[in-house]
Amino acid sequence: MKDLGERATRASKILVTASTEDKNETLRTSADCLVAATQEILDANLRDVRRAEASGTSETVIDRLRLDVVRVESMAEGLRKLIQLPDPVGKISESWTRPNGLEIQKVQVPLGVVAIIYENRPNVTSDAFGLCLKSGNVAFLRGSSAAIDSNVAIASALREGIAKAGLPEDCLVLVDDTSHQTAIEFMQLRDHIDCLIPRGGPSLISSILENATVPYVIDGDGNCHVYVDTAADLGLAENVVVNAKMQRPSVCNAAESLVVHSEIAAAFLPRIAEALDGVELVGDNRAQALAPSIAPADNDDWSTEYLDLKMSVRVVDDLDEAIEHINTNSTGHSEAIITNDQVSAQEFTSRVDAAAVLVNTSTRFVDGEEFGFGAEIGISTQKLHARGPMGLEQLTTTKYIVNGQGQTRG
Repeated sequence: MKDLGERATRASKILVTASTEDKNETLRTSADCLVAATQEILDANLRDVRRAEASGTSETVIDRLRLDVVRVESMAEGLRKLIQLPDPVGKISESWTRPNGLEIQKVQVPLGVVAIIYENRPNVTSDAFGLCLKSGNVAFLRGSSAAIDSNVAIASALREGIAKAGLPEDCLVLVDDTSHQTAIEFMQLRDHIDCLIPRGGPSLISSILENATVPYVIDGDGNCHVYVDTAADLGLAENVVVNAKMQRPSVCNAAESLVVHSEIAAAFLPRIAEALDGVELVGDNRAQALAPSIAPADNDDWSTEYLDLKMSVRVVDDLDEAIEHINTNSTGHSEAIITNDQVSAQEFTSRVDAAAVLVNTSTRFVDGEEFGFGAEIGISTQKLHARGPMGLEQLTTTKYIVNGQGQTRG
């Protein structure tokens, strides 16, 4: 593991000097190599999928693991889109002159070596590499054993593209040992990792909190709520809730909890229960009384990220109770209100503590690509150093450049 870290560090010293044109050409050749290796990638992915099926892995998890021709092309297209985005490296975000004549600039620079530890989603291998490269960072990746064959095939294609463009292959370093001990060693490479980003479930996050000695940004759980206010358009609310829950239930920005104002609950809950066909609904006593298909919820349901076709339902009497319920059970990811009352919308967006707060739209939009960042490397649910979808800007830090004319301090 130390050798891999040293390789990543050496490559970072070269990558930091790469021009925007160098990085864009690398993204282009890497995308081409990814597409050229489609069959090899799909063959490797099939081995991963068959192992998952044999071990009884749920279909929602297998959906995150499975690749096809369209998904491989989408990965390549994600790299190509990054070419069109502005390079954040070297951007002067502020500049000023002090009374003594010192000229100070605040400049964006790469973090250096960005480590990502992730589970079951081989597309992360390509997405993370692309974002890291465009922002001038080496991508040091450690995926899960479930996706190891896919990750190795994808990384091999990307490294070929890097070499063709003339940058060091070790701009992408993949850890192919997926043992638990190796993961711990990875989290503790203080001499070589500048920032660690975990993408996975509660067990991975717990391991990071317990074992990591490198700086990290938590890509946390998504117990996302949709609150349907008394002033909501119920047709709009139905469409948003169905999309937020059902469009892709296995991802972190899918809605897991529905909160409904008591004044419209009798009209809305039977309607939404029917619209959420195939979703297991569990709720409080008032929700159950209004929609017989809703089963009883227990205390754990209010704070559970299901990542599946299941949703908790709570009836509240006012906006204050809705906000209290959400802030108590939220993981700080994405929370939505459906309302035509601008005062309620303003109150909700001001008081709900989350990385993203939405009004009259689906939580599924909290995503780097949907925000215009290109592919994201994760969604940070902490407050330092980044919060929300992490794109190119969030993968840089700052450096102060001070120019003087011989000034000395008295």
